[in-house]
Amino acid sequence: MPSRPDPKEIEATLLGGEALYTREEAVQRAGVTHEFATRIWRALGFATRGEDVPAFTDSDIDALRTTAGLLSRGALDEQAAVRMARAMGQTMTRLAEWQISILASLTPAPQPDSGEGDESSLVGLTADLLPDVERLLVHIWRRQVAASATRTIAVLENSEDAAPNYFPLFVGFADLVSFTTLSRELDEMELAEVVEEFEATSADVVASSGGRLVKTLGDEILYVTTSAAPAAEIALQLADGIKTHVEVPDVRVGIAYGPVLALLGDVFGTTVNRANRLTSFARPGTVLIDEDLAGFLKDNNAYQVVSARPRHAHGLGQLQPYALRRSLAVSGADSATG
Repeated sequence: MPSRPDPKEIEATLLGGEALYTREEAVQRAGVTHEFATRIWRALGFATRGEDVPAFTDSDIDALRTTAGLLSRGALDEQAAVRMARAMGQTMTRLAEWQISILASLTPAPQPDSGEGDESSLVGLTADLLPDVERLLVHIWRRQVAASATRTIAVLENSEDAAPNYFPLFVGFADLVSFTTLSRELDEMELAEVVEEFEATSADVVASSGGRLVKTLGDEILYVTTSAAPAAEIALQLADGIKTHVEVPDVRVGIAYGPVLALLGDVFGTTVNRANRLTSFARPGTVLIDEDLAGFLKDNNAYQVVSARPRHAHGLGQLQPYALRRSLAVSGADSATG
């Protein structure tokens, strides 16, 4: 029977060394308090192990020492350090799970009598790719930090009422129509393919129009932009439908404009709730927008904005939706060139 890799061997391979230190030994070597180390490790989402279990490597100690250095230099206070650790831990957990699932699909099937199973192949493949992926990860992170800083500065400069974490944005929701029905009709692999195609297509459309994909929730995505026309363009492209190998599910979209609270990479507030409710009111393959966005687009010849029936939204009061469509002139031009 194929042998399974030793978890200690996996840690040593990926962390650059064996776990040699107990919790207390790691704390002493890093030169921090036990309370601070515990807060950071919990924020990062690391599993708690027994006090006497050697669970920490030299790289763990270096990371803890680096975090403490940020505090001693005054670059961060303790609360900010914990919040930063939580943001990185939650993001990296999802990234790691996603990457391992991709790598697992690339791992060759074990050969008869080879003595190695899928797990061993996966560990070897991961270790082989680690240096290159690590360099790419740092590069992509730097690019994303630069883009985020640029967007934030632009918003703050263009809005008198903006604050670092509270400023106006165009917020769009898009979801797959009848996802529950799809989940009954398709097997697990086919459903996963539909979701992955929806997320991948949405990410491409949002990025190509200069927006930001805030999060994906399986059958739903949330995006934001700082300008009206890109928000509308993203919505109309998504509402055209997502083509997959097994289904062509309908998509509906809702967009609202107003102040949002930007926190932990997400956005919150009444504007977000309004966009979500507009999505629930929209018919398959259509886009509903709020009155503020309609005002921004009314003089844009590329789009048609048509008043729809007012709707009551629980907790938000009366909403005046507007149907967003491409203008007939633009649609005709597209058909002629197609």
